Formats: sequence, structure tokens, C-alpha cells
Amino acid sequence: MLGLVLPWTYNLAYFAAGGSVAPQAFWTAASANALTTAITLDVYLAAIAFACWVLSERRVRRPWIDVLLCFAVGLAVALPVYLLRRSAQRGG
Repeated sequence: MLGLVLPWTYNLAYFAAGGSVAPQAFWTAASANALTTAITLDVYLAAIAFACWVLSERRVRRPWIDVLLCFAVGLAVALPVYLLRRSAQRGG
């Protein structure tokens, strides 16, 4: 739940202040300084690694749902959801 609430509190504030997901506007905001650039790149690289893992592991039905959730909502939501789905399908 925190993986949804905490990041999206700031995402909604960004959008309320006129922020955009248009590539140029988004990357300008996401790379405002060295710290935000490092965090942005770290999260996107982790999200790409997660997506590759989910798609190659094939342990859940419709793995594209987890990849979509990752990039539409966030890795902090998609990873626990994926692990829950994987555990449920394994019977554990």
C-alpha cells in the first residue's frame, strides 16, 4: 500500500502543478539535478530488469499485466503484486 500511496502523493502534486508525461517535459523535470537523475535512472533500470525477469520467467499467467502495472503505476506496486500472483499460482 505504501508503494502506491507515497510515490503517487508526489506524482499527483507534480501533475497538479502542471507537470506532464510528455517525454521532453518529463525528462527535464526528472533530471532537475544530479540526485533526481540518479534516482530516475535507478528506478527505470530496475523496472526494465523487472520487466525482463517477469517476461522470461513465465511463472504467472498474463505476465504483461505486471509489466504494464510497473510502467503505468510503479515498480513499488508491481513487484509485490507480481510476487503475490506468483505465490498464489504456485500454491504457496
